[in-house]
Amino acid sequence: MEPPEVRLENSDTVYDFYRDHRQNRLQAWGAYAILGRRYHPRVTYAEGARAALRTAIRQNRPLLIAINHLSESDPYTVAAAAWRSGLRRVIGRVRVLAKDELFADPDQRRKIDMMGGIPVFRGKDHGIRAVNAAGQRMMDVCAERMARGDGIAVFPEGTCNDVDPARVQAVGSGIGHIAFRAMKLGAEPVLVSMALSYGPRHDPSVPPTKEEAKGASFHFGVPVLELPPRPGDIARLVRADLQKALDAAVAAY
Repeated sequence: MEPPEVRLENSDTVYDFYRDHRQNRLQAWGAYAILGRRYHPRVTYAEGARAALRTAIRQNRPLLIAINHLSESDPYTVAAAAWRSGLRRVIGRVRVLAKDELFADPDQRRKIDMMGGIPVFRGKDHGIRAVNAAGQRMMDVCAERMARGDGIAVFPEGTCNDVDPARVQAVGSGIGHIAFRAMKLGAEPVLVSMALSYGPRHDPSVPPTKEEAKGASFHFGVPVLELPPRPGDIARLVRADLQKALDAAVAAY
């Protein structure tokens, strides 16, 4: 199937495509390795987190990776940290939710597809009512992929945090619905909080430059092996667990 144009009006065809799309894993490994060398992030783990992550991956448990969102540089630094962390083994088997506008430019889209992107039509861009059906389909596709063993990486705050980089902002229920629907399909998702800090920011509304994004601090919390049964409870757990990891990432910068 040829990659369809990523437009809200075309969302059914878009998600038909991304339900089964497979990236080139060797190309993905090469790209992540280059970013790992370019950005050279520092990675730390909570006590027992690295071993627990390794075990979850060995058991083929689908990972639900939650990452706080600070700037447009995040996808690159997160990929770099994935290469330099215990996530290296699942590169090519994790889908990353990304706003639809990033798929508009053909060259950029090829890179995002290679990195495992799945487009998200956001309410802030198109209107809440307009994106409802597409959002439901996106969550179903993510759940189906998790039930087949793929991981899903999410910036659950939904937009860049320009308020306080040391505090996780409101987490929408979407991540909870993805996990809930995956569990209904028989999957056993593992929550992995992957917190990011670019260091102290005098003005949080000014994003770090590419140079300032180098050497970012990433911290992995202990994977949560059992999730609550309701989407809202899952979303609240994500925020609390991600904040705990963010505190450690800030302290380790």
